[in-house]
Amino acid sequence: MSNFTSGDPKIVLITGASSGIGEATARVAAAAGHHVVLGARRTERLAALEREIRGAGGRADHQRLDVTDLASVRAFVDHAHRLHGRVDVLVNNAGVMPLSPLHALRVDEWNQMIDVNLRGTLNGIAAVLPLMRERGAGHVVNVASTSAHRVDPTAAVYCATKYAVRALSEGLRQENSDIRVTVVSPGFTTSELTHRGGDAEAQAAARAAADVLAIPAEAIGEAIVYAIGQPDAVDVNELVIRPTAQG
Repeated sequence: MSNFTSGDPKIVLITGASSGIGEATARVAAAAGHHVVLGARRTERLAALEREIRGAGGRADHQRLDVTDLASVRAFVDHAHRLHGRVDVLVNNAGVMPLSPLHALRVDEWNQMIDVNLRGTLNGIAAVLPLMRERGAGHVVNVASTSAHRVDPTAAVYCATKYAVRALSEGLRQENSDIRVTVVSPGFTTSELTHRGGDAEAQAAARAAADVLAIPAEAIGEAIVYAIGQPDAVDVNELVIRPTAQG
């Protein structure tokens, strides 16, 4: 049985919190009264976000995090646990999306997507699951994508990692009756995903579509905070959030 109720402030750990959906989720969660623990590699951005949240009356702290390194993820979770005595929520948000056709054979970028999008999610689960099982309470929020529901040219590997995140999340849910599991699948959302790596033409096409369609990252943050805020007996398993105009 959980020892907090849905109305209580929660300790919310967020990976990939230096930009995009992670950064926006931190702001929304802090504004809702939760204490956010920010993790990413770009610590200067985390420090600035922490100052901003604290300046607005919220509660936040941060630690450097590389989700591809299990030791780094465990250190991040242990840091939060030492500071606060518990870990209520983990938002597995860190992700990369270097798009390219398979025949381009950008194998290093395939491996990067597997390492960040899938292995990073697994590392987060591995770090929090013992604590949550021991306590008999907790919530894992995995950020997937509408690319976990459909496959598009140039996105085959990205889609594969996000389909895997959905499958992993369902397995985690079925194995644990006292830990909540939510998959959030954003459509086109304002972020830096299309600005790094990938085939130039494919990335440019994705940016052009995002420029027309993208919804604010705060919309995804609001959805995550909605799921977090439900009563303990209510597990919001899956949320798909698209721009109204997205096909």
